[in-house]
Amino acid sequence: MNDPWTSVDPLGEALHYLRMSGVFYTRSEFTESWALALPAMPDCSMFHVVTSGRCWLEDAEAEPQLLEPGVFVLVPHGEGHRLSSAPGVAAADLFDLPREQISDRYEILRHGNGGATTHMICGAVRFDHPAAKHLAGLLPRRIVIESWNSPQMNWIQSTLRLMADETAKLQPGGEAVVTRLADILVIQAIRSWIANDPAAQTGWLGALQDPQIGRALLSIHRDPARVWTVATLASEVAMSRSAFAARFAALVGETPLRYIAQWRMRMAQAWIQEENTPLADLAERLGYQSEAAFNRAFKRIMGISPGAIRRKVAPFQELITNKL
Repeated sequence: MNDPWTSVDPLGEALHYLRMSGVFYTRSEFTESWALALPAMPDCSMFHVVTSGRCWLEDAEAEPQLLEPGVFVLVPHGEGHRLSSAPGVAAADLFDLPREQISDRYEILRHGNGGATTHMICGAVRFDHPAAKHLAGLLPRRIVIESWNSPQMNWIQSTLRLMADETAKLQPGGEAVVTRLADILVIQAIRSWIANDPAAQTGWLGALQDPQIGRALLSIHRDPARVWTVATLASEVAMSRSAFAARFAALVGETPLRYIAQWRMRMAQAWIQEENTPLADLAERLGYQSEAAFNRAFKRIMGISPGAIRRKVAPFQELITNKL
């Protein structure tokens, strides 16, 4: 049975795949003066919520951003940045500070010099599905949601209050509530950007919203192993071959066949990083006749062999685990 949320809406299906695996979540208690340096975390999106007090978010590319209760900020590309009681304060590195471990992925951090207190919830999440990863790659360097400026987002304020209450009381099950609320806020921040930023109406996201090209993309995403041709895709959306090819290239920025090849490799990369499935099985799952043919296609498109991708994953995961 088709999922009613995704059966007719290609953009909705891309959003449907915004499932996350939490790398870590931190409840922080800072006292002035203080500053915290967060290192770059490739393939992760980081978020921050101030539940009481205030702080500044700084990076090398943008003006400092004041964070107060009711503001949610997402740093989608895992770029290094700083949080501080005031711009310019010398920062301690996140992984150099002692932390109280509540679970494998949830911790409490206390840092500062005893002045005015700021409480925060911070976290790093990683998107699992290739559609979600592709969408995340299109996001701006920073998304800031200021709920009091958006009458339609009153529920965000309520969600932030609930998060603040859960972190303050540390009730049984509080960790599960906080992490799930955080995931919801990450998705809402992305949805808000898509709805309000003109940049989200172009390129791949714009193509998803096109009635015919969006349906073609949806067909590719749902069945990447099918032997697709420009003619079969055009037939799927009731267009001529030439009109479809021209429109697809204009909206997506590449030919249909190149997009299909790249999408298959994104799927393969995600499976390689998340599963221990043999490469021969991955090749069959994506419609390749042999593991050798799959390996050649993967290296040609991704610039690295599937085996090298698998070897790169373990050290990163081990690094994060050890740091936590």
